[in-house]
Amino acid sequence: MGQDVQAERNAIREHMIIDGKPVTESQGPTIAVYDPATGQVIAHQPEAGAQGVDLAVRAARQALEQGEWGQMLPAQRERLLLRLADLVEANADELARLETLNNGKLLFFSYGLEVAASAQWLRYMAGWATKISGELLSPSIAFPPGINYHAYTRQEPVGVVGAIVPWNFPLLMAVWKIAPAMAAGCTVVLKPAEETPLTAIRLAELALEAGFPAGVINVITGRGESTGAALTAHPGVNKISFTGSTEVGKLIGHQAINDMKRMSLELGGKSPVVIMDDCDVDMAIQGAANAIFFNQGQVCTAGSRLFVQKGIYERVVQGVADVASSMTLGSGFDQSTQIAPLISARHQQRVQNYIDVGRQQGGRMLAGEGARPEQGYFVRPTVFADVAPDARIMREEIFGPVVVATPFDTEAQALALANDTDFGLGASVWSQDLARVQRLTAGIKAGTVWVNTHNMLDPSMPFGGYKQSGLGREHGRAAVEAYLETKSVCMAYPAA
Repeated sequence: MGQDVQAERNAIREHMIIDGKPVTESQGPTIAVYDPATGQVIAHQPEAGAQGVDLAVRAARQALEQGEWGQMLPAQRERLLLRLADLVEANADELARLETLNNGKLLFFSYGLEVAASAQWLRYMAGWATKISGELLSPSIAFPPGINYHAYTRQEPVGVVGAIVPWNFPLLMAVWKIAPAMAAGCTVVLKPAEETPLTAIRLAELALEAGFPAGVINVITGRGESTGAALTAHPGVNKISFTGSTEVGKLIGHQAINDMKRMSLELGGKSPVVIMDDCDVDMAIQGAANAIFFNQGQVCTAGSRLFVQKGIYERVVQGVADVASSMTLGSGFDQSTQIAPLISARHQQRVQNYIDVGRQQGGRMLAGEGARPEQGYFVRPTVFADVAPDARIMREEIFGPVVVATPFDTEAQALALANDTDFGLGASVWSQDLARVQRLTAGIKAGTVWVNTHNMLDPSMPFGGYKQSGLGREHGRAAVEAYLETKSVCMAYPAA
């Protein structure tokens, strides 16, 4: 394993990609990048700062307005996205191993989600490039006499996009931003999370290899409070697409609205898992465990609130706790590992603090005790039962492998509990009763509601949140439309 990891370290790029060229100049101290499984530094990335942001935005603007990209046929954009998908697959080993080294996640998921899903999303969005269309209108303008009118709409790229992605799915999230923007004809300045920049840089290099013109896809690295803030405030950026916490999303929204930038914000969640007493109990237990422990709970739609009908409550919560207690912690490169490290020492401490709060506020802790590896940023999967509705661990996003459970009696109580949150990103319902499922899916206020599954996404399914979980939608037609502006054209001509 050591030799394999060393091979990935030798492939690390310690630069940004601006206007098609590697840029190593740092505006201030460089950023240490860590291996979460060991806590060791594996790279130092430059801080783009305001100067680097300006270079990247200018390159994106020039590529959009003066280069070949702005004149490229839709079918040519489609072909480039398909080529990039092929290159992502061709470089699957390097990308997957680099992701596990940088993010810590299980190598199985780096292959299956980061790489395979990225190629799937690129191919899906490639098809939209040739399907963007306007609408023929029938105006009823009666003035002046003797004049008729012909009207239609055009769909045009919004312009330069500033895209900011989080650290939990670094490669896939970069593709979620880049692919629809490219299909729409925009150019992009992408800022990956400071913890996980490595696969985004490699993706930009592969895009150049695929034939994307210089300046169309730029990747800058840096801290959120400096480089990220400079990107959202830059007057040359027409749209901000951000995935991350609600707290940061609100700050970005306040900043972007100053010059009326378009915005897409995919923010935090506190997703309910609602288990009814007519469900397949064994399937629901495993499903609830997967909903929260997948990717160490570092998922915006993690099933972190577990609501179970009273007749099966003890069986379900103990079953989830048994799954948690049986899980093996270790390196994402180890095939026996079921729970990999969290992203950083700071985040590890944050999650541990929430666990301590849960103990203090009286939750019944059914799982979470025990040894963990000496090196790396590990937290044991944790289950709290009988948690009060106003407890912090019930109301605040933890973003770790911690689930809180509460029983309910009736369907109405289940809905009230599920909707008692500031968030509304995802939810799941576990039941075999079709009428009950229809009522619950209609009543839950969330952007995605799964039935007898959780955390399943597809590029055709619009994804986004109600309430404080965001603005706008990613995926499907909605994703491409978010990168377009609608223009009305009205032509006057003499009546016959």
